[in-house]
Amino acid sequence: MATKPLVAVGQVTSTPDKEHNLRACAGLVREAAQRGACLVFLPEGFDYIGCNPAQTLSLAEGLDGPLMGRYAELARDCGVWLSLGGFHERGRDWETTQRIYNCHVLLDSTGHLVAAYRKTHLCDVELEGRVSMKESSFTNPGTEIVAPVSTPAGKLGLSICYDVRFPELSLALQRAGAEILTYPSAFTVHTGSAHWEVLLRARAIESQCYVVAAAQTGKNHEHRTSYGHSLVVDPWGAVVAQCHEGPGLCYAEIDLEYLHRIRREIPVQSHRRHDLYGTIGLVP
Repeated sequence: MATKPLVAVGQVTSTPDKEHNLRACAGLVREAAQRGACLVFLPEGFDYIGCNPAQTLSLAEGLDGPLMGRYAELARDCGVWLSLGGFHERGRDWETTQRIYNCHVLLDSTGHLVAAYRKTHLCDVELEGRVSMKESSFTNPGTEIVAPVSTPAGKLGLSICYDVRFPELSLALQRAGAEILTYPSAFTVHTGSAHWEVLLRARAIESQCYVVAAAQTGKNHEHRTSYGHSLVVDPWGAVVAQCHEGPGLCYAEIDLEYLHRIRREIPVQSHRRHDLYGTIGLVP
């Protein structure tokens, strides 16, 4: 029987200190590589989490900057692929917009940048007295969905955090061939305790994909605490790996034979009525 690929899912507590965060993430990547993982997932804001929009903008770098170069070196040294979700990217339009992109970067085991997805759904939410976020005040939305990428673990579809609330994206990635959906995240405690697991399991069930969600955990700075609970969900909707409190790793094998068996047994994709969706109330 063929060996199933092993993936590792990181959980960290990023701060505004980029060097501190790099040391923490590099330690997890090296540990995962020693365990035999072929692909390591890190969460949104793995590079840093700023205390306010001004600090967030001031710390941002381009994809050709020194921090991404050090992660490329880490991937080469460890011989693993890296899913780096939620890099604060100064894009080509930085000089004119003074705004950044929330960018999910995929590096292969040689350190080559294979794909970069820029978050398309920005998190602007206002829960009175509990959560206030306006990502669009300093972030540009991405303009395209990135085609799934072939990796040693399977075909990977790239998303970020708030994207998990939009099943249209997960289904589009599945139709394009995705076998693994990724949601690197930094959920708040309030929204995470209510929605995190149920959203991720729903995306896995409806798409019949593995779902991998690396998460921020704990107190990032005096104004923010993250929910944690990094996890992996299989295509049946079962949680097969999960981190709990504090930084660390969880591991899961990706069984693509199992995935395709589920798709054969419940062939929902071939049952979809695309001829009907979006036509409610339209006069023939």
